[in-house]
Amino acid sequence: MKNIILCFHGLFIIGIESHSGFEHNKVLGDSCSLEISPPRVVVKFGDPVSVSCVASRPVRVLGWESITGASHTQHDLSVQWQVDSLTDWIEEPICYAVFFTAPKQCEEKLNLVQYKKPDSVSIRLNDTSPVVEGREYQLLCEVQNVAPVQYLVLRWYRGQTEVYKHSFSEVSAVTPVQVSSTLLIVPNRADDAVQYRCEAKLELGAEGPQPPPTVQSEALNIAAQYPPEFPSPEEEILDISEDGDKRLNCFAVGNPPPVYTWSSSNHQENVDNHPVLTAASLGPGVYTCTASNILGKKSKQFVIKHKSKGV
Repeated sequence: MKNIILCFHGLFIIGIESHSGFEHNKVLGDSCSLEISPPRVVVKFGDPVSVSCVASRPVRVLGWESITGASHTQHDLSVQWQVDSLTDWIEEPICYAVFFTAPKQCEEKLNLVQYKKPDSVSIRLNDTSPVVEGREYQLLCEVQNVAPVQYLVLRWYRGQTEVYKHSFSEVSAVTPVQVSSTLLIVPNRADDAVQYRCEAKLELGAEGPQPPPTVQSEALNIAAQYPPEFPSPEEEILDISEDGDKRLNCFAVGNPPPVYTWSSSNHQENVDNHPVLTAASLGPGVYTCTASNILGKKSKQFVIKHKSKGV
């Protein structure tokens, strides 16, 4: 056997060569005599970070291999990886050691998670046409520049009720990315006062910030359009005395709001867009009210019968 010089992680270490070659089996996992504390670190991109690595037996060399903050010692049983501002997305620090006794080489990789909140979260209707009741539409939620996306959970809300959850655990990306999610809806007239929103949350585990970093979209109002409808569409018969004050109420619901026209059997017409007429000012006959908007129209009839006073 003879001494040789080995360059390991940028350091020159004296090793021993046998007839079978250099004895330097690298050990990973539970049998490695190194302990990283904390073993998992979650840090916001650009923030400082500090992690220690401790050897449980004497070492020739103990150090950290990293893009930023690399360090080593040939005397102590612990070494620190410390960075004032972590600004490299592909940083993968590894603590390594060369021991006097077998196994002579060992390394542990730090479980490092760098994160960045989304720049923005926006929601919109993925359609430029008017929203009509009963048709299917797609809402689109877009998340800009978030990392790491595999920890992102996007939740959809209708009012205060969660209606859908979208995770991105199948996506693997280290650097910030843009992602989106869609929600299918079938609007109805009850949606006039309902707001939709989406919420992007980075669920980074117990080591991450609490509460988890969260960004919400603005609320999106969905106003479904529908044709006019009368609350009571049946024909109405009104017996009106000369001093009566009954009214012909043709009010209808619809979106856009209906426009009203009147016609009668005696050819009198009122086109002033009034949903209510005073019966006493009208002669006997059949009066037809039509409520219309861009989606359709509905008509309702009123029959006026006059009776003399005291009858």
